[in-house]
Amino acid sequence: MSGSVKVGIAGAGSIAMGSAALLAENGHAPMLWSPSGAGTAELAAGAKLRAVGALEGEHAVGVAADAAALAENDVLMIALPGYGHKTVFDALAPHIREGQHVVISSHASLGAVYLGQLLAARGVSAVITAWGTTAVTGRRQSGVEVRVNTLRKLVDLCTVPEEQSEAALALMQRLFGDRFKKRDGLLAISLSNLNPQNHMGIALGNMTRMERGESWSQGQNVTPNVGRLLEALDGERLAIAAALGLEVRTIFEHFHLSFHVPVASISEMNQQMHAQGNGGTGPATADSRYVTEDVPYGLALTVALGDLVGRPAELHRAGIAIFSAMYGRDFMAENALLNALDLARFSLADLQGAARSGLLPEARAAAAV
Repeated sequence: MSGSVKVGIAGAGSIAMGSAALLAENGHAPMLWSPSGAGTAELAAGAKLRAVGALEGEHAVGVAADAAALAENDVLMIALPGYGHKTVFDALAPHIREGQHVVISSHASLGAVYLGQLLAARGVSAVITAWGTTAVTGRRQSGVEVRVNTLRKLVDLCTVPEEQSEAALALMQRLFGDRFKKRDGLLAISLSNLNPQNHMGIALGNMTRMERGESWSQGQNVTPNVGRLLEALDGERLAIAAALGLEVRTIFEHFHLSFHVPVASISEMNQQMHAQGNGGTGPATADSRYVTEDVPYGLALTVALGDLVGRPAELHRAGIAIFSAMYGRDFMAENALLNALDLARFSLADLQGAARSGLLPEARAAAAV
């Protein structure tokens, strides 16, 4: 690819719009696809995308009518909540071309493996790059405006198949800037996503604020007790990574690199974020992705990996049980990606192989024929 790159983005929420603004700022041509159509109606009518905050400007962006139209772009990007990933993968898989690049921002529940299985069934191999978090944070303000709160300094990523890693890294830097660090496979990326554990502690500590629809500072309300819970959750995640021989960032590095505050206790770092005006606003509804996405699509995988390596994530498991009781739902059973992969059929070695190739054993065998 030379010159401006056409990037089709599945999603039309805060991260999708913020990512589109960043791509346009860097001279590329983003196209958004809202599976329902509602999220892009004003843009489809000719309005420009407006970014405010850490990015400022107005940009013309394309709008795709369907998955087939989105797949005509050079690169595809998945930028919507984890509970929508399987539906979007199912819609895009019939149209993805041999060697086409797919970016998952951010990766959830071995979604890259699920997509790889779908493509292998067609005899197609794509390059799939999984991010441990998003390049931007922010809030969608309207159908045409997004407030970008921050541009992350560092985003962990990996690519499957792993032999495409160097080329993929160069492409990511070209599209989104020099903000990426390679990690060792999809299991490292899965354990590099701190949002589920952090959002769990924040939501548990502030659930009544969410239910009552209050306007509240997220950073300010990471109080010392909430901060210590986040640190303990991080300890469980780091123990699982160590058992797998993987290097992942700590929660302290995460807040330092994402929000540009000095390293201290997690509560103190959040208070500093609040003082600087970038502590963010907490969810004003219990129907928040902090729970409905991060519990089934984040915490559940951490618990499964902890059980596999003999490092049980008891706080994570307790969080799933508490949220399930609060919401009257079985969040552990709601992960459509893990349910479709049926991980109980596979060994840890199988998953470690898939983390580098993107394919589980039966798909690898079929691809080798």
